[in-house]
Amino acid sequence: MRLRALLETDALGLRLLGGEDELDRTVRGVMTTDLRDPSRYLSGGELVLTGLAWRHSPEDSEPFVRLLASAGVVGLAAGEAELGSVPQDLIEACTRHRLPLFSVAESVAFATITEHVVRQVSGERAGDLATVVDRHRRLMTSGPTGGGPEVVLDLLTSDLDLHAWVLSPVGRQVAGSDTPLPAGVGPALAAEHLAACRTGRRSPHRVTLGSTAYSLFPIRTAGRGADRIAGTAASRDVRENVLSDWLLAVEADAGDWPAARLDLLQGVTQLIAVERDRRDTARTVRRRLAQEVLELVQTGAAPSEIAARLRVAAPVLLPGLGAAPHWQVVVARVEWDGGAVESGPVAQALLEEILVDPTVPADSMAAAAEPADRIAVAHSGEEAIALVPLPAVAADQSEGAESPGLHAETLLAAVQAPLSGGLADDGRLTLGVSAPVHSAEGLRGALEEARHARRVAAARPGRVAAAGHHELASHVLLLPFVPDDVRRAFTARLLDPLRDYDRRHRAELIATLEAFLDSDGSWTRCATRLHLHVNTLRYRVGRIEQLTGRDLSRLEDKLDFFLALRMS
Repeated sequence: MRLRALLETDALGLRLLGGEDELDRTVRGVMTTDLRDPSRYLSGGELVLTGLAWRHSPEDSEPFVRLLASAGVVGLAAGEAELGSVPQDLIEACTRHRLPLFSVAESVAFATITEHVVRQVSGERAGDLATVVDRHRRLMTSGPTGGGPEVVLDLLTSDLDLHAWVLSPVGRQVAGSDTPLPAGVGPALAAEHLAACRTGRRSPHRVTLGSTAYSLFPIRTAGRGADRIAGTAASRDVRENVLSDWLLAVEADAGDWPAARLDLLQGVTQLIAVERDRRDTARTVRRRLAQEVLELVQTGAAPSEIAARLRVAAPVLLPGLGAAPHWQVVVARVEWDGGAVESGPVAQALLEEILVDPTVPADSMAAAAEPADRIAVAHSGEEAIALVPLPAVAADQSEGAESPGLHAETLLAAVQAPLSGGLADDGRLTLGVSAPVHSAEGLRGALEEARHARRVAAARPGRVAAAGHHELASHVLLLPFVPDDVRRAFTARLLDPLRDYDRRHRAELIATLEAFLDSDGSWTRCATRLHLHVNTLRYRVGRIEQLTGRDLSRLEDKLDFFLALRMS
């Protein structure tokens, strides 16, 4: 806004005292101060409001005005409440430095002027930004010259003081303001967003975490939901997209925003959707190559043929790496009640999002290949299958050291909380992770291993479940496949007598049995763990043996109890 516009608003109570020739200056902000030297708080373009408390003598006016002019202030408004009128020495100092000077009537609060200026400046900036967004959208639609979503997010911060981030369905920061979100906030926002989408709440979704308010806007791409963007009645099932769409998180409460600002943010999301579609298009070739490799593996092609295909595909599948000395396979399946949604493509898009290393800095994605571009994902029927390249495994890796690559537990911890909201009460995601293999020869075995692990995960409760290769070498592999009626009969025969006794006598025999087995049958360690005298422990174990007819000194009976506890 121009300084001249302030004089045209009678409610502001401003009277021009000097600087009529400078009234076309642009006001970019407002600041109230009574400091003798406020320059360190000024960035240029401000209208400064002052009550003149800094002025103790006429000699104070000259240095004060000189500092304001040097800082790029566009105008000074002095209140009449302190001295009754604006002193002549201040008027003369402003004239010397060509700084427009206004007087503020005693009846007008500085807050009134501040609110008016902020409202006008924000509205004009929003209009300017909307023009930039529209131009940027056209550039990105016609070619790769727009600069990506980071450019517009930077404008939101600089022009509207809005901090915003683009997040993946599991809360990974895809792009955003210079300041990253605090740890854990991204996944929490993603969880709230997915839950709101599944319940059909109208966007933006408003969330408060701690004392900070956020507004969440879905980013619905043309490739996976253009009909929903247009708002037509032919909306597709939300389950086709909810687990793979990005979202825009803005650190603000949009509940009282005017329609123009909401429209602006919707324009930003559509612009980012263009970039998302471009990335998806770029992945088409990589997906096709992954599909070809997968078909070779599944049909039992010779390892030399698979290796040759991988070498040819390396520049596309592994940009910047050249070759992958080791591979890992991840299998995912998304299942919905009723089976009306084709889940293979859903799982494919989801794996491409969740297998990106969240520790990779967002600003490194532009300089090098995006981390997701090093993960090749295909789908076969209802399954999605990812080929994940790994760095070389050190030959001298110490025994007991954590194995390289993806771990099912880590993957589960990262996706379980945010994705559960999107799965709601009618969906499930199960994941299986293979051990790393060092050649194409091992890919077939890795694929089967990952599939077995996924079936183990599918036998577990919960909306999101995962299992890894290490679980295939223990009893854990067998337990999920025991029929339910056999499981119930086996556990009832061994544990029901103990549960009944515990209910009647509060004896804690079940807890004692678990502690005894966990202590490998050591009387001393178990007694210490339960804070019991050894004689008390011997009495309880004797009671367990009496009620069940088993002998806890025999390996077979210990194993039966162990399995019964695991299956119960």
